[in-house]
Amino acid sequence: MSSSPSPRPSRPLPPVAIVIGVLFFLGLLGLMVYGVMKSGDPQRDVLPSALIDKPAPEFSLPVLHDPDMIVRSDQLRGAPYLLNVWGSWCAACREEHPVLTRFAESKRVRVIGYNWKDEPADALHWLEQLGNPFMVVLSDIEGHTAIDWGITAAPETFLVDGSGVVRWKYSGAMTQQVVDEKLLPMLEKIEKAQSGAGDASRTAR
Repeated sequence: MSSSPSPRPSRPLPPVAIVIGVLFFLGLLGLMVYGVMKSGDPQRDVLPSALIDKPAPEFSLPVLHDPDMIVRSDQLRGAPYLLNVWGSWCAACREEHPVLTRFAESKRVRVIGYNWKDEPADALHWLEQLGNPFMVVLSDIEGHTAIDWGITAAPETFLVDGSGVVRWKYSGAMTQQVVDEKLLPMLEKIEKAQSGAGDASRTAR
């Protein structure tokens, strides 16, 4: 009767495999720490846009409060405006609303609401509850026009100059820090450029 073979002793992991494993773990840990740090950074929502320094897409949309009234993009030219994309279904829009309201109350620039993929009744009720900081609210129920703007989520905010050119975009809920450190400096830059162009035009006459 033959005896069963004795089990082979397990081989220890080679030093190279141990080093690779440790480095892999440290890499994952580093990514986790970086993610936590960036989660508190207001700039995490800043995304590049193909529209920056290009003409804003043309649109013709009904007004939320009066669907028979149509607003065209060319009617908004002549002065800068802030286009804020929001929806009553959007939790981040609710967080952003007080900041947007304070900015609109300064009357520094026209604030245009862009109600995206929303039921008009829900949108109107939302504004009744939280207040309406917008000069006018455009309604894009189907979301077709939003495609031209590259809108993929809400809230999103675009700053368009008086010539109809997109100068700034912010994706996500704006904070007061974003308004103070990003939006206002860009708006000042636009105002100075338009003032300089006006002075040059008067001099040429």
